[in-house]
Amino acid sequence: MDERTLMLPGAVNLRDFGGYATEDGRAVRRHHLYRSGALAHLSEEAQHAFADLGITLICDLRREEEKEEEPTPIFKHSPRQLEIPIFPGSALRMSDQGEPAELTLAERIEFMVTINRELARDHAEDYARMFEAVLEQDEGGFLVHCSAGKDRTGFACALILHALGVPEQTVLEDYLLTNSALDFEGYVLPRLMARYGHEVVPDREAIMALAGVRPEYLRGAYEAIEAEFEGVEHYIEDAIGLDAGKRDILRARLLD
Repeated sequence: MDERTLMLPGAVNLRDFGGYATEDGRAVRRHHLYRSGALAHLSEEAQHAFADLGITLICDLRREEEKEEEPTPIFKHSPRQLEIPIFPGSALRMSDQGEPAELTLAERIEFMVTINRELARDHAEDYARMFEAVLEQDEGGFLVHCSAGKDRTGFACALILHALGVPEQTVLEDYLLTNSALDFEGYVLPRLMARYGHEVVPDREAIMALAGVRPEYLRGAYEAIEAEFEGVEHYIEDAIGLDAGKRDILRARLLD
């Protein structure tokens, strides 16, 4: 387990994604940027520990149905809650159909690649809202999350790290930490069994093709960005709206 993963009872994929070196020799501040899955199952003890993290802004990327199923606790320290519902069309269709057990491993991988392409291509305005909120934040930590904290959240964190000047390989390494942060035996498998029962394919690689992340998935987003914007730098400026001035503000706030 990576030392960035916070082992709070009931937490899902809760991690500090600061501490990474940037290309200009600085470092992303620790204890300012967090990512996770749903917060609904935090124990009372964990909720107190969560409050101690100093998070003042929580960005929730889930749909209304997801929030109703796993509502975020009402924290005593009352962080601001920003709701930006994101759900790629392909994921919606899969959700309506249930997990098709007959999909091959290759088909599962391609499905997830398609989702990540859609995140980059169809949801730039949503991620732009997230950046606007971070820029408006006066003090305290920021947390972005969805249900598992891997796809919608994974792309969000990749964009933030890119905007701060973290090298692409390091961004990918942070993205892939989800696979160790998500407890396969204690979280992933029981969750799938409860939802799909006998339809769950009893194969770890096949399950993690959907429940985890792979380099191909983030690269799928990069491919969509390259096709229209000729790279992440142009995407961050032109699609996300983070010009040089805003980027300087972001870096002044989040880099050491």
